[in-house]
Amino acid sequence: MRAAAFTSFGGPEVMKAMEVPDPHAGPGQVRVRVKTAGVQHYDCAIRSGWTPSYGVTVKLPQIPGNEFAGVIDEVGDGVTGFSAGDEVLGFAMLNCYAEYVVAGTDQIVAKPRTMTWEVAGGLTGNGQGAYIALKAIGVAPGDTVLINGAAGSLGSIAVQLAKEWGAKTVIGTASENNHDFVRSLGAVPVTYEEGLAERIRNIAPDGIDCAFDTAGGEGLYAAVELVENRERICTFYAYDLVEELGLRVVRGERSAARLAELAELHTQGKLHIHIREVFPLERAADAHRAIESRHGRGKIVLKVD
Repeated sequence: MRAAAFTSFGGPEVMKAMEVPDPHAGPGQVRVRVKTAGVQHYDCAIRSGWTPSYGVTVKLPQIPGNEFAGVIDEVGDGVTGFSAGDEVLGFAMLNCYAEYVVAGTDQIVAKPRTMTWEVAGGLTGNGQGAYIALKAIGVAPGDTVLINGAAGSLGSIAVQLAKEWGAKTVIGTASENNHDFVRSLGAVPVTYEEGLAERIRNIAPDGIDCAFDTAGGEGLYAAVELVENRERICTFYAYDLVEELGLRVVRGERSAARLAELAELHTQGKLHIHIREVFPLERAADAHRAIESRHGRGKIVLKVD
């Protein structure tokens, strides 16, 4: 099968299109012919040589990618509830930048008929990440919430979930050219630059209840300054500052049930996924360059089939 993979660690240039052996579904698994695969910073970190401390073994040549959408074409023994020909979206830790991916039935859900393949391929990673982060900081009705990096795929989903869960005010940091987009999601936009904490105070004179950081920098420092309880601050970016700033590390397992909830919110028109750019599989290196440039708006996706 065709895949985008790397045979050595490094920058985006190590990503190459290549032929690799086809995988096959084992007991309790399905094989999916991939239509689209989302691109995340997690994938870039793996490519650069980082190995998570939980549940991942990187073996060269390695196919990155941890979210996908496609059509089931092979069903393993013991599988119930899914059949060949079903359209699904799902997640895996690696191996999604390929024509085929194998996943357990606890990693996939049915693709809503009205959901595009581009959205389906890019929903699960950032969608579940935002959900886990906001639950960890306890976003509740009436809260004033700060989302640092609100125009990116992770931040934009977090803004929408915070509003859906009853936040009174959501303030989103973003580059000035992304302010209209952030405003369209229901947040009050504010630019990154010196004096950010004071500008946020002017918007929310009664204070900030909790904050989710996806971009580091001034936004994270402003969150630490403005949020009284540091248990209600979460970063998915500046892990190197967690100990220094007295924050906790937030992790959570992705689940099919949570993914189904996010897909239903999208179907109801309550969760919009902005597709920033779609690259063919053979241009995975360019997709990595684009996501690593930061300050982009929305989701980057690979078109596989």
